Amino acid sequence: MAVFYLFMAVFVIGMVFFMLKTAFMDNVVETDLDFHEFPETFGTLSIFFISDVHRRVISDKLIERVKGKADIVIIGGDLTEGGVPLTRVEKNLTKLKKVGPVYFVWGNNDYEGDYHMLDATLLKYGVKILDNTVVTFESEQGEKIQFLGIDDISMERDRLDLTLVASEHDAFKILVSHNPLIMKQVKEENKISLVLSGHTHGGQIRFMGLGLYPLGGIRKEGGTIILTSNGYGTTSLPLRLGAEPETHLLHLKKRAIASP
Repeated sequence: MAVFYLFMAVFVIGMVFFMLKTAFMDNVVETDLDFHEFPETFGTLSIFFISDVHRRVISDKLIERVKGKADIVIIGGDLTEGGVPLTRVEKNLTKLKKVGPVYFVWGNNDYEGDYHMLDATLLKYGVKILDNTVVTFESEQGEKIQFLGIDDISMERDRLDLTLVASEHDAFKILVSHNPLIMKQVKEENKISLVLSGHTHGGQIRFMGLGLYPLGGIRKEGGTIILTSNGYGTTSLPLRLGAEPETHLLHLKKRAIASP
């Protein structure tokens, strides 16, 4: 019996160590996405998407892997949480700005601390906050790409309706929402081509393929591609199992027309 308990103790310690090590991985998932409606005059648009940083310090190794490869950086919410010092947030923002201009949407945990100070810090570092607003990029030929960012759903601060009013019908639209539940509000006539979200952590700790949330990934609903990220950090416990942390390097371009 003593041998059994010793074995179990070693197994549990080993599993905790493995989950702790997994939680601090620096994965970059690089994906090519092509759309028939993507404005050809933009060539390829590369986005570095990172969500759910929480308590983590973004590693220099991660920044070096994506620096020079992205046109813009999108933070998909939960950059921080209660108890995280602003100095750590500033350190992370300084690193992300090395990759490209930074855009941000609010997540539920961002409101746990002094969110007014967080708002001021984001502005201090030149981060564009997309809180039920739209930012537009226009090519010399007049084609447009629009990023629609909404405030957090679980805090009932989201106003997709107002954001859509500010968007243009013929623009290529990318919707950024911390919570993937936004898809319950998206309609086919909204013509949103891509949705970027996080929040779920992919379940964070999964046993035999089962978790509190589905594993992150890319899926398609109608004419919309939805990316739900496992996220970069963790919540409650700094442990992961079966849902590795991830960031994303997305390359958007126009779909090639097949030859007859």
